[in-house]
Amino acid sequence: MKFSENWLRELVEIRADRAALAHALTMAGLEVEELTPLGDGLAGVVVAEIVGAEKHPQADRLQVCKVNAGQGEPLQIVCGAPNARVGIKVPLAKIGAELPGGISIKAAKLRGVESSGMLCSAKELGIDTDASGLLELPADAPVGQPLADYLGLPDASIELKLTPNRPDCLGLFGLAHDVAALFGSTVKLPVQATVPVTGPSRRGIRLEAGKDAPRYLGRIVEGIDPAARTPLWLAERLRRAGLRPISAVVDVTNYVMLELGQPLHAFDNDTLEGDIVVRHARVGELLKLLDGSEAKLDEGFVLIADEHKALAVAGVMGGYDSRVTDVTRNVFLESAHFAPAAIMGRARKLGLHTDASHRFERGVDPELPSRALERATELLLAIAGGHAGPVLVAESPADLPLPVPVALRRTRLKRVLGVDVADAEVGRIFTALGMRVEETADGWRITAPSSRFDIEREEDLIEEVARIFGYDNIPTATPAGALTLAIEPEARIGELALREQLAARDYYEAVNLSFVAADLLASWGFTERLVHLANPLSADLAVMRPSLLPGLIEALRHNRARQQERVRLFELARVFGAGDPPVETPSLAIVACGSALAEQWGEPSRELDFHDLKGDLDTLVAWGGEPQRWSVHADGLPGWLHPGRGARVARDGVTVGYLGALHPQLARALDLGADVHVLELALEPLLVRRLPQARAVPRFPAVRRDIAVDLPESVSWSQIEQTVRRTLGEGLKELRLFDRYSGKGVEAGRKSLAMGLILQDASRTLTDDDADRCVREAIAALEQSCKAKLRG
Repeated sequence: MKFSENWLRELVEIRADRAALAHALTMAGLEVEELTPLGDGLAGVVVAEIVGAEKHPQADRLQVCKVNAGQGEPLQIVCGAPNARVGIKVPLAKIGAELPGGISIKAAKLRGVESSGMLCSAKELGIDTDASGLLELPADAPVGQPLADYLGLPDASIELKLTPNRPDCLGLFGLAHDVAALFGSTVKLPVQATVPVTGPSRRGIRLEAGKDAPRYLGRIVEGIDPAARTPLWLAERLRRAGLRPISAVVDVTNYVMLELGQPLHAFDNDTLEGDIVVRHARVGELLKLLDGSEAKLDEGFVLIADEHKALAVAGVMGGYDSRVTDVTRNVFLESAHFAPAAIMGRARKLGLHTDASHRFERGVDPELPSRALERATELLLAIAGGHAGPVLVAESPADLPLPVPVALRRTRLKRVLGVDVADAEVGRIFTALGMRVEETADGWRITAPSSRFDIEREEDLIEEVARIFGYDNIPTATPAGALTLAIEPEARIGELALREQLAARDYYEAVNLSFVAADLLASWGFTERLVHLANPLSADLAVMRPSLLPGLIEALRHNRARQQERVRLFELARVFGAGDPPVETPSLAIVACGSALAEQWGEPSRELDFHDLKGDLDTLVAWGGEPQRWSVHADGLPGWLHPGRGARVARDGVTVGYLGALHPQLARALDLGADVHVLELALEPLLVRRLPQARAVPRFPAVRRDIAVDLPESVSWSQIEQTVRRTLGEGLKELRLFDRYSGKGVEAGRKSLAMGLILQDASRTLTDDDADRCVREAIAALEQSCKAKLRG
């Protein structure tokens, strides 16, 4: 929000200088982002008229001008501005003047011709950035008057960085209430008179967008003068607010938006056909906008249309074909209330950001449209003439927001702020802010005006008291209170401990955005159950991530592009799936590439492989104390994993994640340039820990029996382990795989595995017969379940 300091001071008495005003606004939560003084040091600059102009005898681009400065004989001034011509009125810096920027005006000779002053551009005067030519003043500007007096200078352009919850301060009238509360003064808002109806023209209005557009007002003004020039006072206020004056109609709508905070739009009434229809856009509907771009719309957009065509994207921008031009004599003024949710994100979806959308998506006072329409009509008639038709109103009262009273307790206010604020001061603050105050037994009942969308609960009212009373007036005190220490459950591993374990295994933690691009997910094959954002930050951040791996791999690519060959990253975060509401699942993901070990001399260099990551998984699983409940399988792999170097991870037979190398096609598509191994697991199963239980040291010795079996290559070790453990039960204390062989003596497609069975009974010493029976049972189970054969 950018505005003129002088304009604000007209609306409210401010007993403070510019610096104090800026400080007070910032401390009240209305941060002054930029303050630009305008027109300081213009003593000696007056309004002048060029009464003669001839070409300089020694320079093609210079003119010798005769200038009437209101002091007798015309002055001779050499000027190089392209728009210098007879009849225009411009600023003249007389000899002795000191312009902003340290320019001193002295008598001089330019190419042999004497010059007694300088004709100035707006930039040279420090009141604008335009340096394309002389600042042209209106034809009725009084010659000889000091320019500062004529332009209402000095002034300052103040730009506020407003938070999204304060849309009421996007208009000077709303901001004036805050300033009045800060300085203990009153707002001097003009009373808005009703413009008399002098024209008969009217047009029907139909609301078909439901709660998205519950109020729409319009008015036809006929017979305006399209050549009418915006008065200087209005043009200067626009300029100091960062808006360039364009035409009387456009300038009036912009001025009312700045003054009241209500965006308006003007259509060329002669281009409209039939009734105005406020409706939702149809899928694929196209509209050429004011800036010449073509908007492709969907059902989420609200449109202003007539009986035959679309006219404007509601709350964002008008259409090109119905715009006001230099020959427009009849206009249709629009003033409406649109629900913030209906406008939010629509401008960004079209690649736009407009003053109207900036206000509507934050919330505009639903009571403003009528006042804004009357004010705009009043100004337009005064500037360009014409005849105003009746105000046309269409509204759905049931869909309009209603102010709700909020209770504020005196004890709660003191407890939160830590300071006593007098009842009279509390009442003054809320009254100055335009709120209705009712005293109750334990405090106040406050009803905020319809412009204050942010007042919803007691804490909002306490914030209002704090910022107006002044944070500097609230003493700093150490908080006091009893803290309850949380008890960490023993049956659960903390996430911090998991992070520390991964860091100890040479991984770095990464933190990525929860949003990713849809096309990136498509390359991974994630196309189902996606959560799409209605209001994405950008097209590349339009979908909630269904997996941590795409973001982690992008981080890995970023590191590899910066000469990091060995990259090891992990992330603990949530992934999202479609549902009502969307399903959030805490997950752990690991990505790694490059050498298995950091560069050193003790071990030969080798590339990271599947078993390295499997070892990291085993370490994490071991923390739970029940590694036998975990298994890996070669079936059921997703498309992004290498079919021969990947595994499905299960706990108690339920799939909880995947492990292995990325599929070569995906690696090429992502331009990884190296083998990348990944692991992703649901986090919750990893955090479950079996409580340790004390047991007596076994009194009886263990017995070991070694067996070697011949079985198909496709049978995994996890299948063998589960089969043997299921068969022998608690009598099997440990199963150790100590050899794998394939080659001579073993059929093609088969392998030989040698394992040790550690057997033990808590109540007696096992005999050879007991051990032999266990071996026979294990072999029989392996023959039946795994197609194994005992090797001699």
